[in-house]
Amino acid sequence: MSLKPRIRAPGTVKAGEIVEIRTLVTHVMETGQRRTIDGRAIPRNIIHTFTAEFNGRPVFKADLNAGISANPYVAFHLKVDVAGELVMTWTEDSGAVTVEKAKIAIG
Repeated sequence: MSLKPRIRAPGTVKAGEIVEIRTLVTHVMETGQRRTIDGRAIPRNIIHTFTAEFNGRPVFKADLNAGISANPYVAFHLKVDVAGELVMTWTEDSGAVTVEKAKIAIG
């Protein structure tokens, strides 16, 4: 991934509030179906897994496939009972892993 993923998560919420977390990552999502000008296949390289953990507990997982467009947008809802850290991980076919964190406080 060439750019840092964009995360939209609230910094402070009320205890028990359900919030929407939105992410957008810049990635070509090469399907492996295209060829170069000289006919060689361009290898598949997509983000195949997105996971989110809150305070070390898994809260969301998405298995992506070649049908996902470039620059995938993922949104999910999270019930926040206590303050903590949200850790989001994108894993691609090439083995590259991108991790972003967001702190959520109770206020």
